[in-house]
Amino acid sequence: MQTTFDVPTQGAGLYEFTTNVARWVPRRDGLLTLMVQHTSASLVIQENADPEVQSDLQAFFARLVPPTTDPSMAYLQHTYEGPDDMPAHIKAAMLPVSLGIPVQNGVLRLGTWQGIYLFEHRTAPHLRRIAAFFASS
Repeated sequence: MQTTFDVPTQGAGLYEFTTNVARWVPRRDGLLTLMVQHTSASLVIQENADPEVQSDLQAFFARLVPPTTDPSMAYLQHTYEGPDDMPAHIKAAMLPVSLGIPVQNGVLRLGTWQGIYLFEHRTAPHLRRIAAFFASS
């Protein structure tokens, strides 16, 4: 089984789409694989109870890899798509772009406080596509 999930973003940040995925998985045991089809966004499993976790993660990565307008990033050459583009590629290279999630009887085997997030690294809104593949055991 395969499908895609479209996640609209309003700029940099974490966008949870766990509910959409949970509705789609079949009532069987297996492994769900998700892969974001973009080079400037990532996928992460993170805490979904306290929104400060998402804002702290975003702040950390913004500090770790600032825009190309920051003097510390003057060595970057790929700058013609905006000051957030190459830093977005770097963040996507550091974070996962695919996830494997076990499924038991149609239930995602996530922890109590875990959710599936698209981590948007660009500052402009985008429509991000995530490919999903379910293999039953």
